[in-house]
This record gives sequence, C-alpha cells and structure tokens, in this order.
Amino acid sequence: MRNNYQTVKGHGESEIIIQKSRFLTYVNRAETEEDAVDFIYSIKQKHKDATHNCSAYIIGENDNIQKANDDGEPSGTAGFPMLEVLKKQGLKDTVVVVTRYYGGIKLGGGGLIRAYGKATTVGIDAAKVVERNLHHLMKVSIDYTWLGKVENEVRSSEFPLKEINYAELVELLVYTKSEDETKFVDWVTEITSGQAKIDIVEKEFLEFEVE
Repeated sequence: MRNNYQTVKGHGESEIIIQKSRFLTYVNRAETEEDAVDFIYSIKQKHKDATHNCSAYIIGENDNIQKANDDGEPSGTAGFPMLEVLKKQGLKDTVVVVTRYYGGIKLGGGGLIRAYGKATTVGIDAAKVVERNLHHLMKVSIDYTWLGKVENEVRSSEFPLKEINYAELVELLVYTKSEDETKFVDWVTEITSGQAKIDIVEKEFLEFEVE
C-alpha cells in the first residue's frame, strides 16, 4: 500500500477563452477506471452540443492505468497534453475532461497543445491538490490518573488527537504517520512509565491541502 501521494481534493471546474474558443475544464478524483469513465460520460452528456469533449486520466498506485482521448481533435493535441499535465504534477487517481466550444479561429497543432495543457492546469487549480498521507490510528489506553499528563503531551505534540473515550480506562485515539509508529510507541511508553496499552485500531489516509 502506498504511504503518501498527491491527488485532487475533489470536483473542480474552470473556464478559459482562447482565440474565441471556450475551454471548460472538469476535474475529479477517480480511484477506479470505472469512476473515471462514468465521470467522462456525465460531462459528455452535459455538453452534447460541444465541439469536443477531450479527456485524460491516471489511476493506480503505480500509475498503471493511463488513458487519453482527443475526441476529434488532431491526434496528440488534446488528450495527451492533458495527461502530461497530470503526470508532470505528480497526480494520482485523477480524471480531467476539457470541453471545447469552437470559436471560429483555428489554433493549429501547437496552439491546441498549449490550450488543452493550460485548461487542464487551471482546472486542477480549481479542484485543489491534496497530499494523502497514510496514518495509523493508535489507541492509547491508560488509567485516569495519567489522563492530564498524557492529554497535554499529545495535544502539544506532532501527533493529531482524534478523540478521547471515557470507559473503564481512558482511551486516546491518536494519529501517527506509518513510518513514525515505533517512535510514537516509544514516546508514549516513556511518558507513562510503561503504564499505557497501545494498539493499532486501523490505517487511514489524512489529507493536507498543497499550497
């Protein structure tokens, strides 16, 4: 399982005008090829009257699924430059559709490549890029006499506190990066003099917006 990667936060839309042609960009996260295909289809249905609905997506831990479609534009002038933007930005699990309404002025091959590349970049900015970091949700079980000290230590640490459950023992649910699990266990063991029981509850991704 991958630990850290970048993708888009979610759905994003943008529009630019180039030589009187309208380029409408739609971006979304797609964790399966089916998600990507469904998204592309929905945009095509929305813009049935458009001159072109070009698309690209990149999916999988090792970017093993990559597709680009020019939808009637000259070969290699739309889908491929869109896909190249996704790859250059290091995005995973991302689908983009650029809808073009022709404005009457031909852009030429180079102009089309630049236009679709720019439209994709602007669309990604609208969707916002996030970094997803794999974290382990750790459960720290302690006697109530340790609560004040441990809670204060956790809240002032690098480890995000999710919640505190008050049961027979106090349970603090704390996130730690997967690579910092041993560091976290040693740290809690030290501040509790070995009196804490520490378990992994689950693994999940936390998202942080990339500036």
